[in-house]
Amino acid sequence: MLAFIIRRIGQALLVLLAVGFVSFAMFKFMGDPLENLLGQEATLADRAELEERLGLNDPIPVQYMQYLARAMDGNFGVSYRVGLPVGEVILSRLPATLELAALSGFLAIFFGIIFGIYTAIRRDGFIAQTIMTTSLIGVSLPTFLIGVFLIWAFAVNLGWLPSFGRGQTASIFGVDLAILTWNGFKSMILPAVTLGLYQMTLIMRLVRSEMLEVLRSDYIRFARARGLSDRAIHFGHALKNTLVPVITITGLQLGSIIAFAIITETVFQWPGVGLLFINAVNFVDIPVMSAYLLLVGAIFVTINLIVDLLYFVIDPRLQADRAGGGGH
Repeated sequence: MLAFIIRRIGQALLVLLAVGFVSFAMFKFMGDPLENLLGQEATLADRAELEERLGLNDPIPVQYMQYLARAMDGNFGVSYRVGLPVGEVILSRLPATLELAALSGFLAIFFGIIFGIYTAIRRDGFIAQTIMTTSLIGVSLPTFLIGVFLIWAFAVNLGWLPSFGRGQTASIFGVDLAILTWNGFKSMILPAVTLGLYQMTLIMRLVRSEMLEVLRSDYIRFARARGLSDRAIHFGHALKNTLVPVITITGLQLGSIIAFAIITETVFQWPGVGLLFINAVNFVDIPVMSAYLLLVGAIFVTINLIVDLLYFVIDPRLQADRAGGGGH
């Protein structure tokens, strides 16, 4: 177990180093940071002084290591657009994205598992067939088009929900959250559904496929022959074995929710890091773009590491392989 954890952590660190290099390269090949910091009226002496102060005259490997050291210390530079430290700007927007991603992930996992189980158990029923047909919307339509349709239906025509913004927030432990107020929660519904619909569809179809395969296995037929009830078979045996491979895909989908939040936050003008990144691209705000890339990379790597560890703990076959000296 310890060797498995060390190896996975080592792999995660290598991925972060690669993401960090791509993030660092943005400073070298996208625009001129000196011009952004000094302006067009700067003299050659001003540029030379700033180059020396920022370490831009050092060799590339040295600059890269210095960049990583500053990033580990939370120093990502100053935003070209707003003139504030990038870490401070991102932290002010991060709670909005995380709470939206958390609600979207909950909806995707909860309804994805429930619908997946139902459509597997009642696969020939009318409701199950309707759910499967409707789920094609989640995998066929672009995210922005789903968001626009939901705005048209529930905000413009029916007037039930807000069409943009975060609504009112309430502070808990110094963090402002929209989900703590009714107005803020209503503002989260449309973007959360838009963001989580694609992931919910994937999880539902995966759960359905895995559960159908498990229900056709020999030990399920043996359980039926023993006279076990359908409830015991479906939820006591089949579901447990179904969820083992689902964990990996679900974990990766939770990471992609934060990445896909760029589109959703733009459609609904949700003030999170996704919208911040879009604005940074428009203004070529390289420090913010670079920090966002590192943030998303770190989130993906962390989630993937947690999923690997959970997979090892939950699946007894992996532990048996390790105990017997096997590898994978």
